[in-house]
Amino acid sequence: MQLFSALAVLREGLTGQTGWRRHWRKATPKPRYDTVIVGGGGHGLATAYYLAKRHGITDVAVLERGWIGGGNTGRNTTIVRSNYRVGANPPFYEHALKLWEGLSRELNFNVMFSQRGVLNLAHSPGQLDGYAERGNAMRLHGIDAELLDRDGVAERAPMLDFGRDARFPIEGGLLQPRAGTARHDAVAWGYARAADALGVDIVEDCAVTGLSIDRGRIRGVDTTRGLIAADKVGVAVAGHSSQVMTMAGIRLPIESHVLQAFVTEGLKPMLDTVVTFGAGHFYISQSDKGGLVFGGDLDGYNSYASRGNLPLASDVAGNAMAMMPCVGRLKVLRSWGGVMDMTMDGSPIIAKTPVTGLYLNGGWCYGGFKATPGSGWTFAHTIAQDAPHSLNAAFNLERFATGHLIDERGAGPVPGHQ
Repeated sequence: MQLFSALAVLREGLTGQTGWRRHWRKATPKPRYDTVIVGGGGHGLATAYYLAKRHGITDVAVLERGWIGGGNTGRNTTIVRSNYRVGANPPFYEHALKLWEGLSRELNFNVMFSQRGVLNLAHSPGQLDGYAERGNAMRLHGIDAELLDRDGVAERAPMLDFGRDARFPIEGGLLQPRAGTARHDAVAWGYARAADALGVDIVEDCAVTGLSIDRGRIRGVDTTRGLIAADKVGVAVAGHSSQVMTMAGIRLPIESHVLQAFVTEGLKPMLDTVVTFGAGHFYISQSDKGGLVFGGDLDGYNSYASRGNLPLASDVAGNAMAMMPCVGRLKVLRSWGGVMDMTMDGSPIIAKTPVTGLYLNGGWCYGGFKATPGSGWTFAHTIAQDAPHSLNAAFNLERFATGHLIDERGAGPVPGHQ
């Protein structure tokens, strides 16, 4: 089997990649659909799949301005976890994690979900106490959590700097064993393939240029390939949510920022878990190809550019050296940037909008990839039923006007950061 696969790859390389079987049809958009999903990333594709699979709605088009998985789905560090603490977040992300655990079987496509665990480092007794509080909150929701002392962390990740004279001594950490990573491209491809098999049209190279609205109701979308009528339109465009919703006259409580990530040259296996730095916004794991994949904080200005800047790259490198000095010997192969749509409370929006038939899935901050199955599952319910599921009912737009915020900005490695 391995020899056959190798020969197939060689043959395709020599013949111009003409023999591969497509995973989904190259659909031409019809003049009208029951439902149009704007955005062909993980969230949009998952929404289309669950609309067809769970709700029997197959007259659906997914419109992607570029190629499938070419946005934030392909521009992230692939971490999956449910170690949240506040409000609706723990049950929502735990539901997403449970979907992850069966996703390869569900889609009949290997998304390479690896439950290698996520370990948040604590660098002071007070921070460790805070992690104990978070871990207890997680356990109250039925989510796995283990509080580790310094020796427990050293057993999991011995390459960290455990010196007592280290700038940031390690006191312990909070581990979620069921968390881990997945292959971002495979997630997009798996959902696209499965949705296509159920009759969903996936239309690439089709940018939305306007929203057709009449007397407060959505009528369709204007695109670079013509007007497409629809009774319902779901928007799932990640960092470009504000731009698309402006077409409907809706101003969102969102800012768009660039988040950088990096990958090193390949190494032999050395890090079998995901580790986050408790004294700075930094996270690192090792890919199946051997490269160390890591990222840090947002660039400090609003931007729609899918690239980073040198000051943030320097900051990320400094955090890496403080936590794991051995990485200083490695070469960075490449870096990239994803456009994050940052809400004011650090929690997402999965909701109806003031325009009848128009729905929004956005505001994911740092949490978009890990939420993919749960996001699609609940967004499909919201569109199909014209009402939110209990899991996403709190993620509405009205909370920003009423003050019912879900302040999970401390869910990341550093208090005060997402």
